[in-house]
Amino acid sequence: MAEAHQAVGFQFTVTPDGIDLHLSREVLKHIYLSGVTSWRKRAIRFKNGILTGVYPASPSSLLIVVIATMSTIYARIDPSLGMIDTIKRTMSVSGYMTVQTQTVFSAILFSTGLWLSLILTLRYTLKALLSYHAWIFESHGKISFCTKLWLSLVKMFSGRRPLLYSFQTSLPRLPVPRVDDTITRYLESVRPLLDDEQYNQMEVVANNFKKDQAPKLQKYLILKSWWATNYVSDWWEEYIYLRGRSPIMVNSNFYAMDLLYVTPTHRQAARAGNVVHAMLQYRRKLERGEHAPLRALGVVPMCSYQMERMFNTTRIPGIETDFVQHLSDRKHLVVYHKGRFFKVWLYYGGRHLWPSELEIQFQRILDDTTEPQPGELKLAALTAGNRVPWARARLKHFSQGVNKASLEAIETSAFFLTLDDEVHGYDPEKLRSLDLYAKSLLHGKCYDRWFDKSFTLIAYKNGKLGVNAEHSWADAPIIGHMWEYVLATDCFHLGYTEEGHCKGDISNGLPPPIKLQWDIPLECQEVIEDSYMVAKVIADDVDFHGCLFDEFGKGLIKKSRTSPDAFIQLALQLAQFRDKGEFCLTYEASMTRMFREGRTETVRSCTSESTAFVRAMEDKSTTSAQRLDLFRKAADKHQNMYRLAMTGSGIDRHLFCLYIMSKYLSIDSPFLKQVLSEPWRLSTSQTPQQQLNMVDIKRFPRYVSAGGGFGPVADDGYGVSYIIIGENLITFHISSKFSSPETDSYRFGQNIRQAMLDIRALFDQKDKKEKEKEM
Repeated sequence: MAEAHQAVGFQFTVTPDGIDLHLSREVLKHIYLSGVTSWRKRAIRFKNGILTGVYPASPSSLLIVVIATMSTIYARIDPSLGMIDTIKRTMSVSGYMTVQTQTVFSAILFSTGLWLSLILTLRYTLKALLSYHAWIFESHGKISFCTKLWLSLVKMFSGRRPLLYSFQTSLPRLPVPRVDDTITRYLESVRPLLDDEQYNQMEVVANNFKKDQAPKLQKYLILKSWWATNYVSDWWEEYIYLRGRSPIMVNSNFYAMDLLYVTPTHRQAARAGNVVHAMLQYRRKLERGEHAPLRALGVVPMCSYQMERMFNTTRIPGIETDFVQHLSDRKHLVVYHKGRFFKVWLYYGGRHLWPSELEIQFQRILDDTTEPQPGELKLAALTAGNRVPWARARLKHFSQGVNKASLEAIETSAFFLTLDDEVHGYDPEKLRSLDLYAKSLLHGKCYDRWFDKSFTLIAYKNGKLGVNAEHSWADAPIIGHMWEYVLATDCFHLGYTEEGHCKGDISNGLPPPIKLQWDIPLECQEVIEDSYMVAKVIADDVDFHGCLFDEFGKGLIKKSRTSPDAFIQLALQLAQFRDKGEFCLTYEASMTRMFREGRTETVRSCTSESTAFVRAMEDKSTTSAQRLDLFRKAADKHQNMYRLAMTGSGIDRHLFCLYIMSKYLSIDSPFLKQVLSEPWRLSTSQTPQQQLNMVDIKRFPRYVSAGGGFGPVADDGYGVSYIIIGENLITFHISSKFSSPETDSYRFGQNIRQAMLDIRALFDQKDKKEKEKEM
């Protein structure tokens, strides 16, 4: 036990002469180093906090302002227009200072006030500049003079070497769209899904809402937008995620995969050691705010708010609602292996454990042959089942004694690690290897991931990795940012020995992992088993297919002067129609992180233009030229909707907030009820790639991730996540439910592949005709 190991450093005996205290030099050394590390952290955070607080200015600029002010005073010029003299007269220390000292002190106060005013002016100027969004609606490669001027001004006011949170106070607030605009866009989005009679009824209901109830709800929502940092995000987190009482496994959590083609080492403990150390490096930079902020076009900053809760975070269950518990600087993680939980310290002697030391710790766990305690094997199934039984069990059985201490160890850990006893990963020689890999990451055995942790790192027996992430605290691009950093650091910075072990020395006296103790009564064991059975039914129903599309990729699509995302979304519409013979309400996630605390908005990808294109593709009487013309119109429409969503003019978040406001005000709205109850039978999302540009894909084409995915949103629909990798690969993660006779993930994957090829054929035919004309 680590506690026992540390306790022997302090020994005392009671003698007739008093207490004889013996101190261990080794323990005192570790205490000293730990204290030094702690104070160093505080100093760095304090320094970076000041740099962020005064950005886009710098602390040194205060000295420049003071020197400039003092110089003008000694030149008998008053830059303050009498303000320095006013400060001198109002000071109550005239009896303690000379006239010259009072002048200097007053000048410093004036300079500080002037400096702070300049900072605020710079910030509000930058905020005004960042509120300009016309640039995003311009055609690719065609930048207007106004946008060029705007880009130059943004660069000028953005300062040098910004830290992660430097732009937070300069980001504009998410605007509340006009009700008329939202209703118009909503009716336009449902037109291709309704017949004339249904559409006329919806139009009447929408117009009644716009006339009767919307004005009052909109006024209150605008008032909230003035008061809150973001009028959507807090309600989105609470009502979409935390108040849900159904299982979060599959229904909410999502996953990210390892490198597709490369496994740096097949030693499970070594791979986990390197990756955990890389995560600790990432966390240290995150806590200090030293990561560079993400910027669109390399200029426009994205909000970094979601990154704050990446580590040391757990979703805590409640009877009516959960809450997100975020702590600071946790020094341990909890490891699960074959039904046992172990606590592993991440620091030793005031520093992070080296990868080689972490490998030793994890190997000790792998070599441990003890059996799980009663109820321990499937304990984590509580986080996979319904929320209310878990909340009640937590209050009744985990509020005291060893159970409380062990649960606290899990919930206060930096993150959760599973040393999985299975072998997974993409293997082209094995049928459905990618499908089984995804299902394992999404739900595992239903009891070997702690689904409430911000994320669970999963290390497989063959050295492959993956992540299962809880969704309430952040969206997929945030985890993707960390995961890209970790994989690149693992492969290109830390590396392995020829035998596949972690590099580096190992300190003597490293305390072994601590096995968590449990005293779980039979009543609680029954609740655990019930949660497991609920989760198992959900997991067994997930039909998953991973589709690697390598016939062509982003490179060829861009040559056709089409947005890759629009191309893929139209292929999905064509695949959906071929799969079911009808169109459906389609969800595509778009980010709103150009606004402070922005998260996501919905792009309704099924449009009148896209349905016209799909029908033309299925109509043999239409020519390829006609189809291509309809394709371009549909792609342009999709791009415009995506841009509207990114700039705060989407449909669904506005209607969602109006609905929540109607509940607070006890206003019954048939229109909002109908809108919020409509099922998304095709839910899609694009996983961002190369947010950090740490790996040159052209030089290292095999070092690419397969992206990630999520479970089906509707019982009779599909969930599709896709990642555009390099120039020649697109990976699709397709999920549905076996229980639905209408869906089949493999079939849908084949439909997507064929749809992609059929759309490409339109451009091939066009190019062929152009070449024939030239000849």
